[in-house]
Amino acid sequence: MPGDDKIEIENINTPGRTERVDRAKYEAMREALVAVLPAEAPGLTVAEAKAKLIPLLPADLFPGGAKAGWWLKAAQLDLEAKGVIMRANTKPMRLYRSG
Repeated sequence: MPGDDKIEIENINTPGRTERVDRAKYEAMREALVAVLPAEAPGLTVAEAKAKLIPLLPADLFPGGAKAGWWLKAAQLDLEAKGVIMRANTKPMRLYRSG
């Protein structure tokens, strides 16, 4: 839909189900997350990734990092469902970009 400010995202934990979220916030988070994740396992913990990506987020969308945790999880689950990022089999969970 032209001019639509929403985007459909997936969740690796609930295949086949999508959710419509704010396009600008999702795309900003996706870009930041992919930018900070290494290309090889074991990758970064979610907390490490969040600490690195907060400075990359637009302040008008995430003032002071507000709501970044929720958007990080939403982007993580969507990008995992799409095969863009992967989980390393570690505790705590670590993320990295897939080849």
